[in-house]
Amino acid sequence: MAACGEDAPAQPETTTETPAAQVAATDKVLEVYKSPTCGCCGAWVDHMKEHGYTVEVHETDNLQPIKEKAGILPGTGSCHTAFIDGYAIEGHVPASDVDRLLAERPAGKGLTVPGMPVGSPGMEMGDRVDAYDVLLFDENGTAVFSHHPGN
Repeated sequence: MAACGEDAPAQPETTTETPAAQVAATDKVLEVYKSPTCGCCGAWVDHMKEHGYTVEVHETDNLQPIKEKAGILPGTGSCHTAFIDGYAIEGHVPASDVDRLLAERPAGKGLTVPGMPVGSPGMEMGDRVDAYDVLLFDENGTAVFSHHPGN
C-alpha cells in the first residue's frame, strides 16, 4: 500500500451490502476534500464509489479550514475530510459505517477514524489488519460507533 502522498495501486473490493443499501447510497453525494498527492485518500474514494456512492473530490493543499468547518476534535483527525447529508466523515471510515450513519441518523457531527489504521479502507497492506474504532463525534467528545477487529 502506498503511503499518503503516493499513488495507491488499485485494490479489488468485495461488498456484502444489499442492493437496497447500494441504491440508497447512490442518492447521496459524498464531497471529499483531500491533498492532490495522497494515494490512500484516492483509494478510500475508490472504496466509496465501489460501494455505490457518488463522490465529488475537491483537492486542496490546506485541509485545516475544512477540518475546522467539520468540527474535527484535536487528536481525532486523519488525512481527508468528507461531507454527506449534514454529516462529516473524517478519515478511512468504511462504507458500511457511512450506510449505517445515514440509516440511523444519530445525533452528532459525524464519524471519524483517527489516524490511518492499517487494513481500513484505503489503507490495505496485504493480509495485515489492525483493530480500530469508528467514532461518532460532536463538540463534546466521541463515542464508539463501531469496532473493527484486527487479525
